[in-house]
Amino acid sequence: MAQVLIVYHSRTGGSRQMAEAAFVAAQAEGEARLLRAEEAMPEDVLAAQGYLFCAPENLAALSGAMKEFFDRCYYPVLGQIEGRPYAQMICAGSDGEGAARQLARIATGWRLKEVQAPLIVCTHAQTQEEILAEKVIGAAELERCSELGAALGAGLVMGVF
Repeated sequence: MAQVLIVYHSRTGGSRQMAEAAFVAAQAEGEARLLRAEEAMPEDVLAAQGYLFCAPENLAALSGAMKEFFDRCYYPVLGQIEGRPYAQMICAGSDGEGAARQLARIATGWRLKEVQAPLIVCTHAQTQEEILAEKVIGAAELERCSELGAALGAGLVMGVF
């Protein structure tokens, strides 16, 4: 069965909540696996047929731990996952576009196929206290994450991608 691999990084809980919502929905459609970026290895990437990457935007870029996942896994899987579908979710305090562009460039290098525009959840955290605080993602935003996970899972099962 086709497996969706959801790789995420979260320091204050926002991205984790988003990834978990997508995971539950993807699992309901087929096979899904949820891994923290620090735990995901090249063999996990190779074993999956589709990907959902979820990370916070830090200083207008992907979080360091998510970037480290890509650094660690990039070359060991290069040329072996071309054409596989992917989507991304970004948890941001402002616009999230910098992180989304960075992730898309990495996915382009792997020659993955984007099947959904980036889903960006904006927390509007702008002060030091707000940025460092634990995040609570609202039900409507989590529903969007669930819909993305379900669509990716169902698309893989049906052979749409």
